[in-house]
Amino acid sequence: MKTNLSILFALLSSLLFSQQPDTTALGTPVILNEVVLEARVIFGSKFVARNRTGSSYYISPEEIAKFNYTDVSRVLRGVPGVNIVEEDGFGLRPNISLRGTSPERSAKITLMEDGVLIAPAPYSAPAAYYFPTIARMQAVEVLKGSSQVQYGPYTTGGAINMLSTEVPDSFGAFLNTSYGSFQSARLHAQFGDSRRNFGYALEYLNYSSDGFKNLDGGGDTGFNKNDLVAKIRVNTNPEAAVGQALELKFQYADEDSEETYLGITQEDFEAEPFRRYAGSQEDLMTTEHLQFTLTHTLDFSENFRISTVAYRNDFKRNWYKLDYLTLNGDRESISDILEDPDAFAPYYQVVSGAADSPADALSLKNNNREYLSTGIQTKLDYHWVGKKTFHDIEVGLRYHYDDEDRFQWLDDYAMVNSQMRLTREGIPGTDANRISDARAFAAFSMYKFKTGNLTLTPGIRYENMTLGRINYGSSDPDRTGSDLSERENQVDIFIPGIGFNYNFEKLSLFGGVHKGFAPPGSEEGQNPEESINYELGSRFSLGEFSGEIVGFFNDYSNLLGSDLAASGGTGTLDQFNAGAVNVGGLELLLNYTLLSGNSKWNLPVTFSYTYTDTSFQTDFGSDDALWGEVTAGDEMPYISKHQWNATLSLEHERYELNVNARYTGAFRTQAGTGPIPDGEGVASNFILDFAGKYHVGKHLSFTANIINLLDETYLVSRVPAGLRPGHPFGAFAGLQLRY
Repeated sequence: MKTNLSILFALLSSLLFSQQPDTTALGTPVILNEVVLEARVIFGSKFVARNRTGSSYYISPEEIAKFNYTDVSRVLRGVPGVNIVEEDGFGLRPNISLRGTSPERSAKITLMEDGVLIAPAPYSAPAAYYFPTIARMQAVEVLKGSSQVQYGPYTTGGAINMLSTEVPDSFGAFLNTSYGSFQSARLHAQFGDSRRNFGYALEYLNYSSDGFKNLDGGGDTGFNKNDLVAKIRVNTNPEAAVGQALELKFQYADEDSEETYLGITQEDFEAEPFRRYAGSQEDLMTTEHLQFTLTHTLDFSENFRISTVAYRNDFKRNWYKLDYLTLNGDRESISDILEDPDAFAPYYQVVSGAADSPADALSLKNNNREYLSTGIQTKLDYHWVGKKTFHDIEVGLRYHYDDEDRFQWLDDYAMVNSQMRLTREGIPGTDANRISDARAFAAFSMYKFKTGNLTLTPGIRYENMTLGRINYGSSDPDRTGSDLSERENQVDIFIPGIGFNYNFEKLSLFGGVHKGFAPPGSEEGQNPEESINYELGSRFSLGEFSGEIVGFFNDYSNLLGSDLAASGGTGTLDQFNAGAVNVGGLELLLNYTLLSGNSKWNLPVTFSYTYTDTSFQTDFGSDDALWGEVTAGDEMPYISKHQWNATLSLEHERYELNVNARYTGAFRTQAGTGPIPDGEGVASNFILDFAGKYHVGKHLSFTANIINLLDETYLVSRVPAGLRPGHPFGAFAGLQLRY
C-alpha cells in the first residue's frame, strides 16, 4: 500500500505544481465564467451542469418547488437515465438505479447530502434504509458518465447529491403546510439570517400519513417523520486577504412507519390491491438519524480554494416485521408462501388471518441494526488562465470508517380470531449477532484543460479499503467471543477516466470513457464489481428549443449481486458474483418554451426518455429471488426498457399550473428473455400528477396537489414478499408563507 500511495501522491503533486499560471501570456484570455465550487456541490447551477464533459443534471429549487413533492422517486423521474422501483408509495426507502445498476435499496450508486456520503454504511452495508427527506432539499444533482471519478466509491452508474437549505444571505422565513387524502399532512418551517461575520439557518419538517393500504381488522398503515436541521456559520470579513468560513451542521431525523415486507398474492391483488393481511398488524419500522458536519473553507484567491469537511452519521433502526411461519414443525418464509399460496394453503390461511394458529407459529424479527459512518475529506480547487487556454485542477482526499452492528432476535406469535398474540419473547442477540466494518482511504485528481472550443478532463481515483466482519454467533448474545468467527477482505484499485466536450455554435459534442467500480463484501478474496463505461452525446440549443441526447454502454466484467431481504433473499447482505453483463442505452432530454414572446404568460415543456437494454453474458445461479437461475442472454430484472416523463407548466404572475405525465414500461421481476411470463413481471403504467399555486401576494400562496390524477391502480413490485401497489389518487391542499 505504501508504494501505491507514494505513486499516487507523486501523481497529484506533479499535476498540481507542474502547471503554473501564465501571467505574462499575450493575447486575449479565455472568458469562461468559471467559479471555484463550494465543498458541498457537484455543479451548483444548471450552467455548470450543462458544461460538464459527462452527462449531468441539476434539479433546481424552482423545479423542486413546482410539484411540492415529498417523494424523491417523483422528483427524480424527469432525469434521463434514472430507473426507480417503488415500494411503499411514499418514497420512504427508494430503490434507485442509474444507467442499469441494480436498484436494490439504491446500494450501487454514490448517495450524498451536501457532498458527504449519506448511506448508513456506504462501504460495509450500503443498502439505503435511511434516505434524506427530499422535501427539505434545496436542489438535487445527478452525475453520470466519464467525469464522475471525483465521487465514489460507486462509479459505474453515477452519483446523486442532495443539497440541503443553505444559510441565507439575509433574513428570511418560510412556512409550507398541506393536508389531504389518507390524513397525509406536512408542516415545513425554516428561517435564517446572515450578518457580516455570522449566519444561521434553522429548519423543521414533519410529514405523516395514515397510509393508503387497508389492514385486515383495521389500523394505520402509514408513518410519521420528523426532521430537524440547524446550521451556524462564522466567516472572516469579505475584504480579508485570505477568506475563511467555518460552518457547523446538525441534523436529526426520526421515523415511525407501519411498513411491512408482507405483500399480497396475485389473486388478492386483482380483487383488492390495497389490502394488507392481518399477519402484518405488528410490523413497525422505527429509525433515528443523527448527523454532524464541520466544514472549513479557505479562499486564498478567486482562483484557489481548499475545503475540508469532518462528518459523522449515526443511524439506528429496528424493522419489526413478520419473517416466517412454522406449522407442524415445518418453517416457510413469507415470500415462498405468497409466491405459491395453493401449495402452502395452511400457511396462507394463517398469515391472512382466515385461520387460527398454534402458539409460536408466526415469527417476527427484530431487525435491529446500528450504523456509524464517519470521516474527514478535503478538496483543493485551483484554476488559472494561460495563453488562450484555461486550466483547472481539483484534488480530493478522504479517510472514512463505517460499520453496521446487527443485534437481532425473534418474537413468536399466535393468530387468534385474526388478532396476533405474543406467545414467546425472544432474547436480544440470538438471531443475527455480528459487526461489519470498513476502513477506506480515497483520493482523486481531475484536470480540466480548455483551449478554443475543446475541453478535456482526464482524472483518476484511488480507493484502498479493508472490509471486515466479526460474527459472535446466535449462541453468544453477551459477545464474550466464545463462538467467534472473523473474516477480512482488502481492495486496492485505481479508477481512471477521461471526458471531452467540443462546442460548436449552437451545439456541443461530449463523451468519454471511465472505469466503473463497486466495493465487494468482506469475504476474503472476493473481487469488486468492475466495468468499462462509455458515453457519447450532444447538447443543443436552437432558439426556445434545447436538449441533450446521450448514448451509453457499460461493459461489466464482474457484476455483484447482494443477498438482501428487500429483494426476496435471506438478508445476509453477502455479495455474489453475477459475471459479465452488458448494459447499453439512450437518454433524451428536450426543453421547449411556448409563448416566449408573451409578457404575461409562460408555457415551458420538458420531455425526457430513457431506453435501457441489459444482457447477462454468463450463466450463474443464486438463492436471491431477484436473480434466481440466470442464462447468458437473459435481461436483468427490475430494469424497465422504456420510460418517459413529460412536464407542462402554465406560469403567470398570480398563479401557476403544472402537469406531470410519466410512463414506465413493463419490466421483469426475474432474469429472463423473450416475452415476460405471467407472475414474473410488472406491467407498464401511466401516471399523471397535478400541482397548482395561487399567489395572493409576494408573501402568501395557496397550493393544491393531486397524486395519480387518473386514479390508476398499478403494480410496482413483487418483492420483498408478494405484490404491492403504487400510490392511488390523493388530493392535498395547503398554503405557503414567505418573508
